[in-house]
Amino acid sequence: MSPLNSPLQFRAGLGGFVVPDLPCLYRINYSLYSPSPVEDCWRVCLRMDKREGEVVCVTGGSGYIGSWLVQLLLHRGYTVHATVKNLEDEKETKHLVAMEGAESRLRLFQMDLLHYDSIVAAVTGAAGVFHVASPCIVDTVHDPQRELLDPAIKGTINVLTAAKELGVRRVVVTSSVSAIIPSPNWPADKVWYPLSKTLAEKAAWKFAEENGLDIVVVNPGTVMGPIIPPAINASMLMILRLIQGCTEEYEDFFMGSVHVKDVALAHLLVYENTAATGRHLCVEAISHYGDFAAKVANFTPSTTLPEDTQPGLLRTKEASKKLIDLGLEFISMDQIIKDSVESLRSKGYLS
Repeated sequence: MSPLNSPLQFRAGLGGFVVPDLPCLYRINYSLYSPSPVEDCWRVCLRMDKREGEVVCVTGGSGYIGSWLVQLLLHRGYTVHATVKNLEDEKETKHLVAMEGAESRLRLFQMDLLHYDSIVAAVTGAAGVFHVASPCIVDTVHDPQRELLDPAIKGTINVLTAAKELGVRRVVVTSSVSAIIPSPNWPADKVWYPLSKTLAEKAAWKFAEENGLDIVVVNPGTVMGPIIPPAINASMLMILRLIQGCTEEYEDFFMGSVHVKDVALAHLLVYENTAATGRHLCVEAISHYGDFAAKVANFTPSTTLPEDTQPGLLRTKEASKKLIDLGLEFISMDQIIKDSVESLRSKGYLS
């Protein structure tokens, strides 16, 4: 049975969601992040054997999650085929080729999710694929089918088809918590990004079942932390807008925050551990948006807090048991916010 046949098969906002009750029943192991990018933060990785010479492909390798994943894979000894939209654009390539190990073990491929041949070129020779690439638009979407749905759904099928035809051993698909959480107002409340992630993941599971392809899925929440690429991603834009004075009310709005380094490590863990199957919720904790905003204000005192529409509501700090069982120790929300604010300042988004 596909994991999407379970009761938790619906959608919500970008890493945040509207729910009456959220059944998170697991216990988190908290661990503070240390400034060292490898020795302390990526704790589990250092306890694993190196994977020298094994080739893997990362679609969307120039993006926020993709860049951290490429860096982690290079550190582990993998040879990485990373895809970008435009090889001539230094904003997509410069930060990747500057990574340690890139000179000898990183190959960049120009790829279009809707052009199958470009996907085949990147996947050829890879033992594993990390399908991270998917458009994320949280503001106005003018043409949902062209901008979000086709790249997400058809693009996923194209990647999986190439993986199957080329004998890839395992595919890790980056989905979202948005593809898990109920949407009580559907179909009246159409939010296109969550819909694209939900339908793409459903298509992935259907393809895997029908074609005998080994896939495993990671469902991150609101991903934050240090930015490697020059461009800011959607979730970091959210925290930036909050700091800059966004005071919108978020009634019944919950967040599953997660550090970008933990998301990268989660992908590695489910790829290398053959016992990992199905979906993997990837969040440090579940909290109300008001709690998140209050923590942000601790690091940026000038932040104007939005109104808490549910004061006294019980929050939960229990999630992601499957990843914890694989050895992942999640970075705390306080450290996630601290790293995010410091990165925004270092990149010039904040003074």
